[in-house]
Amino acid sequence: MPSLPQERVIQGPSPLDLNTELPYQNTMKRKVRKKKKKGTITANVAGTKFEIVRLVIDEMGFMKTPDEDETSNLIWCDSAVQQEKIAELQNYQRINHFPGMGEICRKDFLARNMTKMIKSRPLDYTFVPRTWIFPAEYTQFQNYMKELKKKRKQKTFIVKPANGAMGHGISLIRNGDKLPSQDHLIVQEYIEKPFLMEGYKFDLRIYILVTSCDPLKIFLYHDGLVRMGTEKYIPPNESNLTQLYMHLTNYSVNKHNEHFERDETENKGSKRSIKWFTEFLQANQHDVAKFWSDISELVVKTLIVAEPHVLHAYRMCRPGQPPGSESVCFEVLGFDILLDRKLKPWLLEINRAPSFGTDQKIDYDVKKGVLLNALKLLNIRTSDKRRNLAKQKAEAQRRLYGQNSIKRLLPGSSDWEQQRHQLERRKEELKERLAQVRKQISKEEHENRHMGNYRRIYPPEDKTLLEKYENLLAVAFQTFLSGRAASFQRELNNPLKKMKEEDILDLLEQCEIDDEKLMGKTAKPRGLKDITHYIVKLLKKL
Repeated sequence: MPSLPQERVIQGPSPLDLNTELPYQNTMKRKVRKKKKKGTITANVAGTKFEIVRLVIDEMGFMKTPDEDETSNLIWCDSAVQQEKIAELQNYQRINHFPGMGEICRKDFLARNMTKMIKSRPLDYTFVPRTWIFPAEYTQFQNYMKELKKKRKQKTFIVKPANGAMGHGISLIRNGDKLPSQDHLIVQEYIEKPFLMEGYKFDLRIYILVTSCDPLKIFLYHDGLVRMGTEKYIPPNESNLTQLYMHLTNYSVNKHNEHFERDETENKGSKRSIKWFTEFLQANQHDVAKFWSDISELVVKTLIVAEPHVLHAYRMCRPGQPPGSESVCFEVLGFDILLDRKLKPWLLEINRAPSFGTDQKIDYDVKKGVLLNALKLLNIRTSDKRRNLAKQKAEAQRRLYGQNSIKRLLPGSSDWEQQRHQLERRKEELKERLAQVRKQISKEEHENRHMGNYRRIYPPEDKTLLEKYENLLAVAFQTFLSGRAASFQRELNNPLKKMKEEDILDLLEQCEIDDEKLMGKTAKPRGLKDITHYIVKLLKKL
């Protein structure tokens, strides 16, 4: 099986700089500590520099553990973690990163994977600006520039470092001849007609929570940040290409401009809330429902591109885990989205380590909600660790004493015994899947009660939309699986994964009927044929 590209793993953060927090947060800190309970849910936050994470942990009533403690229920890191660390986690633990998510969070990986999906489904992936990856696609880009010259057209391109962040190294060009051919760069067509706010260009920071990759579950937070440029926007021309305060919306860039406006309210200044923005859209007769629908579709389609990579990497870290098992990983992603003048969303980039800095009140209010609601959705319980340890002990005893639920057949067993054996194995498989399905139902009921400001966008309730997404997932997996292990392909296509509770109960009932026939004195031992026929008949309906 071909190996996937290694993710770049950043080392842990530097020691905390507590002076970066605002005075009003100290007041909140005192209030939270009064409410803190002595519980057994523990959290290791040694890997984060953000005080808001600690405040939310306190408000949840979790107990912070020493830095060296690797047994905590929750582990929070600002940067990506080694796959070995995920492999070592116990089933009761949760860590805030998935392996493989770098396939959409690195600019060059995102561009490469999106290009593959665009070739297969061009009409579904129209929200990504045309992109070239240097040096591999340097020649293609130069050919495109020649075509533009023939048509007497001129376009602007934005050039970014392949694995850059925070706006570092970004520039705008109109002449591609000066670009170095061997540098690792991302070159994109610049969207020259953005939707403007008071004459300024802006982008949206949308927060997304992924709680599971098997099955895929995605939640969108219905608030976020509107980040504005600090110079009035003028379409790019030869004289203003270097005016990055006009063309770039990155907070890390614009905060250095003397015109950057800090304000304690959500409707003024250079940083505002998406909640206020949607009210602005509604007041100006724009379709807010369509706005959120378009954003949701962009997010789901992007994570569909990532899903095969994430699922494969996760299963490599956690081998032997049955489908539907509790995920030890979750992730809060920051999607950066630009709106054009027709309010069409365009994907700029995705951050797997979005900043949770709170140097303005609007940051504090929005990001606290993002984190607090996410932890409530995860449903980390005090009993998780105890149950996991009890299960491990029971499994160890079964291995020690050989007390398997299904006895092995000896060589030379009769056809009747072989049919009974296969029937018992089938019953055990169905019972295991039934327990997984019921656990998923219970989890969904908890999510429905505790979503807060999150909304589940995958799987969607709309059956037509779900079918559309599943078709896209099939395309994504076909692209990913070409040349990979047949066993992995069979597991992904396991029909049991798609069965509902009532379907599995029907199969179990049929198993019992066939078992009685096999045990009966007058019935012929043909139960396996009966249940096989029933399973085939049922699968045709799925």
